[in-house]
Amino acid sequence: MVDLGFFAMPLHPKERDYREVMEENRAQILLADKLGLTEAWIGEHQTSISEPITDPFLFMATTIHETKNIKFGSAVVNLSYHHPVKLAMQIAMFDQISGGRTLVGIGPGGLPSDSEIFGVDRERSYDMMVECVDMMEAVWTQDAPIDIEGTFWHVKLTDFVEDGVGVGRLPKPLQKPFPPIAYAMRSPKSGASRVVAERDWIPISGNFVPSGFVASQWADYCNQREDLGKRIDPENWRAGRSILVTDSNARAEEYVAQAEGGFRHYFHYLRTLEAKRSIASPEERENYVANQVNEALEDQVLAGDADTVLDRLIAFRDEVGPFGTLLMTGHDWDEKALWQGSMQRLAEDVMPRFRQHAKATDRTY
Repeated sequence: MVDLGFFAMPLHPKERDYREVMEENRAQILLADKLGLTEAWIGEHQTSISEPITDPFLFMATTIHETKNIKFGSAVVNLSYHHPVKLAMQIAMFDQISGGRTLVGIGPGGLPSDSEIFGVDRERSYDMMVECVDMMEAVWTQDAPIDIEGTFWHVKLTDFVEDGVGVGRLPKPLQKPFPPIAYAMRSPKSGASRVVAERDWIPISGNFVPSGFVASQWADYCNQREDLGKRIDPENWRAGRSILVTDSNARAEEYVAQAEGGFRHYFHYLRTLEAKRSIASPEERENYVANQVNEALEDQVLAGDADTVLDRLIAFRDEVGPFGTLLMTGHDWDEKALWQGSMQRLAEDVMPRFRQHAKATDRTY
């Protein structure tokens, strides 16, 4: 069984109205729930108006009572920018309000401008992430007295405790002991695969990762699980792709080829940030971005009519491994009817046949 989920950074042209894109992103989640998608993952950044969700849990809370079944995941909440107690309490409350529909995708923080504005040393952000999640798990499962001294935070509640009136008892999530935790891997052999495997976190392979990298991530994760003596469960693995299902291949090709189209804008943004981190020369940067965008459109975009997209999804899964949830990417609705129709075709036409193929070809781990 392969589920269909939804992931959005979300990413929009910087010129678009802030409130308008919030409503558009809400509409995407509501449509995803209506079409039977199992989960929606939303990103977080503070310093990019192109990625305007500054608090995924606050944003997703606006859709809780307008949806029935879809689960809500952060993808990702950047732990190095958050106090562990404050974030743990926020997630606990969200899990209660949502009826236990919370998934907690975590990361160290990838956008340098976010790190800069918070004064976080990027060399230490991964260690901060691990310490933060350790402390969150502690406050989700313990009450006062608590005294946890780490390298970056000191969580202490020992002095002013009055259990008779509930002071010292910390709000807990509905899911026990706490909501599932997920980690998005980017590199071909992510150094984080060990901690993901060891701590039973959900592995996520991003939509902007080359197929060869995705295959390496799964192989490395499986090796780590085997080394730890832990069962490998492919249904736990999420893999993302940018998908457009149209009424004809010609229509899909026309959209993908647009110089100012949504796909090209999406990958141009991502590759521009990559180049800014590592390439000094403006000319070399421009050439790198152009080449990388073209490669992404070939490898990481699955576009065409329903039959074509089905064939490409089958080829993708045969290449990378037996992911249990396909995460379709939420893109800017620059052509609203086109994108809404794509979501419906993917959910109602492509996925039933894709599941049949997966069921017939999957092996037992």
